[in-house]
Parts: sequence; structure tokens; C-alpha cells
Amino acid sequence: MMKLSRSLLRSRKLSSDKLFAGKADDVGDALWSKSYSSLASLSTARQNVGAKGRVFAPYSVYKGKAALSVDPVLPTFAKLDSGDLRVQRKGVIMLTFWPAIGERKYDWARKQHFGLSPTEVGSLISMGPKESSEFFHDPSMLSSNAGQVRKSLSIKALADGNGYFVSLNVVNNLLKTTERFVVPVTTAEFTVMKTACSFALPHLMGWDRLTNPLPVASNKSSSKVDRESFDLEWER
Repeated sequence: MMKLSRSLLRSRKLSSDKLFAGKADDVGDALWSKSYSSLASLSTARQNVGAKGRVFAPYSVYKGKAALSVDPVLPTFAKLDSGDLRVQRKGVIMLTFWPAIGERKYDWARKQHFGLSPTEVGSLISMGPKESSEFFHDPSMLSSNAGQVRKSLSIKALADGNGYFVSLNVVNNLLKTTERFVVPVTTAEFTVMKTACSFALPHLMGWDRLTNPLPVASNKSSSKVDRESFDLEWER
């Protein structure tokens, strides 16, 4: 047992030396190096995140014509005279799309956002293998400017039931532009999205604060950041 332990420690040390020297002898070493780097980054992020820090943990899917990223945006809170906090604006699941401009190359400057509300997240979570959903957003829907910018998100099941097409249409009559993004996702990828959204849903509603309250100072800091994130959907 002692010999085995020494052997494992020596193997890890050699792999570590290769990693920090920037070398990988084979695919196994390369994969281990990638995993080690991810764990190191995660560890560093946990240590450095403070009142002013942010954690970026999107789930991204890269396909031939476009890429899709799924990321939660936490709610904002208002402080009452009593010192208590009340949800001012519920969070969203922010979907971000980028068009492809070549093989494994994407135009990050042309990204578009679509924020799913908690109820819309519920629709996504409840979708079956042969079901479809559509969502429409218009920031000026109840005003005279209705229709100037319209976004429609469609999630349609594949005919064989082995995945979905996630597509976003953006019509901007002010700029006279129309953009369309289509990302096919496998059943496994969609399952990850649904599971992640299920986990995030109570947080989007602020219910996690009922059982795990945070200091008021932290709430103020995160509210400012999250408010900026809310505006992403209509930044273009």
C-alpha cells in the first residue's frame, strides 16, 4: 500500500511538472491538464470572490451556425424602512446567442440576449421530448413604440425526439435589421439546461434568501451588478 501511494504521488508530481511547463505528451496528459486548470480556476474563484466579485458560470453550446450560452441573473432587492428586503425585480435565465463566422469561430460583437422570466423557465423545464415552446418579448409592448424591436424565441423538438432546435429571431425596425440564430441541442445538452434552470429557479425568485439571508451590504452590491445584467437583453 505504501508503494502504491508513493507511486501515485510521483505520477501526480510528474503530471504537475508537465502542466506548469506547458507540455503534454499525449491526449491523456492534455485532458488531465485541462481538468487540472479548471479545478485550479474554480478554487481561485472561490477564494477571491468578495463583496465586489462576480462568478461567471455559463453553460455554453457551440454549434456550426451559432453558439448558445445559458446564465442566471439574480433578482434585485429593495430595502424597506424596517430594514427588511423585498424583491424589487425577479431574476431571469439569460440566453445569449452568437453567430458563427467560420469553423469554431464566432462573432462575439453581434451577440443577442433573451431573458427568460421564472414563468418562462417553468415552461422550458416542463417540456417533454416531443413538445415545443415559443416566447415573445417587446420592451415597448404597452406603448406607442410597440413593435419597434421584437424578439421571439422558439424551442422545437426534433422529429426523432432526440433533441431540439433553439432559435432566436430579432427584428429591429429602428435599425432595419433582422437577425436569426439557430442552435441544435442534443437531448443530453437540453437535459443539462433543464436541470440547471430547475436549480436556479428559487434563486431567481429570491426564495433562497428566506433560508440563507445575506448581509445588507452584499445585497446592495449585487443589486447594482444584476440591474446592469437585466439591461443586456435590450442593449442593441
